[in-house]
Amino acid sequence: MSDLHWTIPVARWSFWPAAASVAPDVGFIEPMMRRRLSTLSRAALKVAHDCAADVPAVRVIFASRHGELRRTTDILRDIDASRTVSPTAFSLSVLNTMTGIFGIVRGDRTAASALSAGAETLGYALLEAHAQYATDASTPVLLVYADEPADAAYGTVEDEVEGGALAILVDASAQTGRLECARTAGTRPADATRASFASQSRAVQHCLDRRTASQWRGNASDWQWCWHEGA
Repeated sequence: MSDLHWTIPVARWSFWPAAASVAPDVGFIEPMMRRRLSTLSRAALKVAHDCAADVPAVRVIFASRHGELRRTTDILRDIDASRTVSPTAFSLSVLNTMTGIFGIVRGDRTAASALSAGAETLGYALLEAHAQYATDASTPVLLVYADEPADAAYGTVEDEVEGGALAILVDASAQTGRLECARTAGTRPADATRASFASQSRAVQHCLDRRTASQWRGNASDWQWCWHEGA
């Protein structure tokens, strides 16, 4: 794949760390549905609501390497133990669980999509957000990235993700700055020292929070992000 370079207009963003001492506030969701949500979906819905609560219609891109894998793993364990599988657990175990709930809660039928691309999931989600908005800027695009490490049953996962959720509202009409993104092809040398950030989510969050450049190095490519104030 050739090198890529693009910029997205950022209206606002929100981050929820996995290590937070309190649970995400999802009080905008009715109690019965709220009780059924996983920790991952709660974090994703919280940051999504932070960014788009006052936006009438928004296209959603949900990105996650593992998605609701932990819920799926619990279902597989129930099957292995000959226990009854909860229909609710099954219906909430798909990758794009969050997008369905978000649309239902908002009464918003605007298009939604979900993607997963291994350790580079967030980077390609930012590219998808750019492509969708560049094609049609009439409706804002909400990128929601949420992930958590895989269950220990799966063993060691190379370039494992960190927990947490990040949402970015892409909208030029309300932008506060521009996020410059770049992907350059290149194979990591066997003895190469890892970049400053262990995951893409940590690098992007650092760039947005500190307004400074950040980088993440994968096995086959390098990713860089840079913040620019204003329009």
